[in-house]
Amino acid sequence: MLIHGLPSPSHRRKIKSTYSYILLDDIVLTHSLFLPTEKFLQELHQYFVRAGGMEGPEGLGRKQACLAMLLHFLDTYQGLLQEEEGAGHIIKDLYLLIMKDESLYQGLREDTLRLHQLVETVELKIPEESQPPSKQVKPLFRHFRRIDSCLQTRVAFRGSDEIFCRVYMPDHSYVTIRSRLSASVQDILGSVTEKLQYSEEPAGREDSLILVAVASSGEKVLLQPTEDCVFTTLGINSHLFACTRDSYEALVPLPEEIQVSPGDTEIHRVEPEEVANHLTAFHWELFRCVHELEFVDYVFHGERGRRETANLELLLQRCSEVTHWVATEVLLCEAPGKRAQLLKKFIKIAALCKQNQDLLSFYAVVMGLDNAAVSRLRLTWEKLPGKFKNLFRKFENLTDPCRNHKSYREVISKMKPPVIPFVPLILKDLTFLHEGSKTLVDGLVNIEKLHSVAEKVRTIRKYRSRPLCLDMEASPHHLQTKAYVRQFQVIDNQNLLFELSYKLEANSQ
Repeated sequence: MLIHGLPSPSHRRKIKSTYSYILLDDIVLTHSLFLPTEKFLQELHQYFVRAGGMEGPEGLGRKQACLAMLLHFLDTYQGLLQEEEGAGHIIKDLYLLIMKDESLYQGLREDTLRLHQLVETVELKIPEESQPPSKQVKPLFRHFRRIDSCLQTRVAFRGSDEIFCRVYMPDHSYVTIRSRLSASVQDILGSVTEKLQYSEEPAGREDSLILVAVASSGEKVLLQPTEDCVFTTLGINSHLFACTRDSYEALVPLPEEIQVSPGDTEIHRVEPEEVANHLTAFHWELFRCVHELEFVDYVFHGERGRRETANLELLLQRCSEVTHWVATEVLLCEAPGKRAQLLKKFIKIAALCKQNQDLLSFYAVVMGLDNAAVSRLRLTWEKLPGKFKNLFRKFENLTDPCRNHKSYREVISKMKPPVIPFVPLILKDLTFLHEGSKTLVDGLVNIEKLHSVAEKVRTIRKYRSRPLCLDMEASPHHLQTKAYVRQFQVIDNQNLLFELSYKLEANSQ
């Protein structure tokens, strides 16, 4: 085990900047790269048992290091532990061993009390115990557009949470099922089959159902029975279809949710400051819901099995949604003068998001204006005042990926928390660390790689180390704007966006 030489719990608060504490944090954040959580806890349990057979200071020191590791592990994981099969029993067994060890009570009363509090409050998943009472069903955004649900503060999703979801048939009728967020494709099809009152079909029959994700562009993806957590991996306007194999080729996407018609949309009636502040407030809620370990699992789960990354996937989906929202609103505006005013408004929104230190929204808005279907509208851009053209060029330079996003990195390095970073770049950096070096070298754990990964995760912790405070009024108009910002209706079909663009300016280059 890597815990030999770690600090005793009584010294943890005094040495948070030391190598020992950083090593402790590195191991807890990255152990899943080389050891599944259940196995990691088993090793920790065995380490404590072996230390009990040692006499004198060495045995006591190892027990103290084990206590430090368990405390830090529980502090870090908290709600995620309810998704770890088998982890609950191991933690409780180790907890009982520690609490019965009188040698640890000498000078460590505060730490053993803290351990007791953590074990009491952390939700552990123990299969043999009675099932907990049914939880409230949580709506995912883009599932059932309900004003009341979108106005509520977002809370973190876990795989055991239940949601409602529509699954469509080839004729675009649908059934509504209640499902765990982490349900497998096979489980989803079972619910659909039960809802449709199908008789049980023998495995392998041609008329058994398959599950297909259909995007608004018409692209189809056949989902395999063992795949899980599919709800949060769907595209913005993608939908789940259940059909037989012989009807797969005939599947077509649902009609576009947005009807192209003249008239001003909500964006024309709200002030840039309102939109920017509501974007920042919502994205801060979503960012706070993402557990720091989701970043590690999202990049590295291919090696060690997927844990829950639902909150991170929803945040990434939201970033794409904002980008398409900008393009959609511009291309639905038929009057050239108003369209130019809309470009000006979006540039203002980007500037205000940057001022709010919401770089996720800033990036998304700039990328939406850089969409090829929008950027080709030469006549519209020419109507823009020179001041705004220059400002947008500066924004493009800031989002330029040249020299490994040098401009962006310089800007964010000067910001103090709270900060909402451009999350896809964090994942890109983690992917580079993953692919650039091996996790195991000659059978030994590559400590340098683990430290680099953990350092990147600790930047997320730093960005969220202070609360976000925005001065926002409470009024009916405020609630209307809040609902609008949290449930955008967008066109994510690039072909359709180009069609709209060419209708507006056929000859632009």
